[in-house]
Parts: sequence; C-alpha cells; structure tokens
Amino acid sequence: MNDSIYKVIQLIGTSEVSWEDAAKNAVETAGKTLDDLRIAEIEKLDMRVENGKVNAYRARVNLSFKYYHEK
Repeated sequence: MNDSIYKVIQLIGTSEVSWEDAAKNAVETAGKTLDDLRIAEIEKLDMRVENGKVNAYRARVNLSFKYYHEK
C-alpha cells in the first residue's frame, strides 16, 4: 500500500468582481508553483469596504497538496 501525506496551506485571494473569482485567483496562483493540488476549502469570505461601497472581495482558502519527501 502506498501511503500519502498532504500539506495544507492557507491563502487569501482577492478580486474586484466576486468571492468566486477571489478563491479561484488564490488556487490558480498557487498552482503556478505547487504541484499536485488536491482540495481547496473556503474558510472565510469577507469584503473590503471604502466610502460605504464594496471595492474588493476576499476569500480565505485552505489548500492541500501532496507532500513529497526523499527517503
């Protein structure tokens, strides 16, 4: 049996459009430097407000990827 180990990191993605885009930005940016991404879990959603108007969406994402190590 091949046991696997996964590492979980927390990222915050931002977008001026939506929470969905903010989460997508976080995952896709991480995917440029991390291999074997597995699960993304939205932990928290919030907005940045300026002068009474929403000007950015933020998504806090827990992202797991397969952890490799040399034996």
